[in-house]
Amino acid sequence: MMANPDRVRVTGPLAEFKDGFAAELVRQGYRPNAVACQLQLMAHLSRWMALRGVDAAGLTAPVMAEFLVARRDAGYVLWLSPKALAPLMTHLRRRGVSGPEPDLVVTDPVELLLSRYRDYLVRERGLSPHTAVTYAVLLRPFLEGRRADDGGLDLGSLTAADVIGFVRVGCAGRPVGSAKLIVTALRSLLGFLHVEGIVGSSPAAAVPSVAGGARAGLPRGLEAGAMTRLLAACDRRTRMGRRDFAMVTLMVRLGLRPGEVRSLSLDDIDWCAGELVIRGKGNRIERMPLPADAGEAVAGYLRRGRPPGIDTRAVFVRVRAPHQPLSVTGVSGVVTRAAARTGLRHATARQLRHTAATAMVAAGAALPQVGQVLRHRRLLSTSIYAKVDREGLRELARPWPGGAA
Repeated sequence: MMANPDRVRVTGPLAEFKDGFAAELVRQGYRPNAVACQLQLMAHLSRWMALRGVDAAGLTAPVMAEFLVARRDAGYVLWLSPKALAPLMTHLRRRGVSGPEPDLVVTDPVELLLSRYRDYLVRERGLSPHTAVTYAVLLRPFLEGRRADDGGLDLGSLTAADVIGFVRVGCAGRPVGSAKLIVTALRSLLGFLHVEGIVGSSPAAAVPSVAGGARAGLPRGLEAGAMTRLLAACDRRTRMGRRDFAMVTLMVRLGLRPGEVRSLSLDDIDWCAGELVIRGKGNRIERMPLPADAGEAVAGYLRRGRPPGIDTRAVFVRVRAPHQPLSVTGVSGVVTRAAARTGLRHATARQLRHTAATAMVAAGAALPQVGQVLRHRRLLSTSIYAKVDREGLRELARPWPGGAA
């Protein structure tokens, strides 16, 4: 039997927030049964707070942790983690009556340093939050290896040998691109430690380079038949399928990166002019023409796929509650899941970008035009696509000495 949210009774210090919390859950797309479960958790927390004399303003991270322990000890088997309390805490923070999120109260020295480092990358170096998080994830093992016996971090005695040893171990068996990302992030972290005065002289110069040219191979785009199967794998009879079809179409027609798809806002689409505002790497903002087929795919999703009445301007959102904007990982996952359904095991969002570029070259577009569509800052970044124009390269080939041309 489906639970009825109206029948959940909340007493104690959180009672006044019940109606607002329930309404917010409904706006986010939660079904009645899920709303009732959230309200039951709220009711248990409010009763527990009343017994201990805790008001809403006193609902801090340690208090929430204590409640979860008490809930587990009382025999409950569901909703036992800080994540379960996240919807309620988000609502209370919007009302200005609660303490910080449990995962924001950090005491571990590694996490504290990584938090400062992420903030430095975003504020001082102009990196996107997603890139800053990626760097932190890659560098966490390096900092974990510098833990001292007293629980702190021993970074003052860092040597070039320590840096080289981490690179050798951390990059072993990784693809060239992934290994290069690690050494780039490591140089960045060592520079940050020097700026912060944690290390006397920056050992960034000791970070070895990774062998392997970025343009050594050929761009790996999808063939026309594979692209057709990938699009067909998005079932446009469903809301999720219409959303996925629109995203894949944008990526293959305009070469959009997952982060650019994720950043699309309803305000970025100029339907009258047939243009799209792209928010790319380095906070660059550019206008691009919106192809008719891509526009039709997006319009179909907005009419019959995007949940109505949600409080976000993001174009692409989660189908299941809460209806929040998709993450970059979520956008990339759409491609890999669609590829898996068609047997294209290794198709990725990056390959869709390569597919868009190789299709333009095959249609006779010049490299500067391809670079403009892909929003490359340098023509050198686009030069790899010259390799796919084999007929043009034959005209440049010189006769083999002593043999036929």
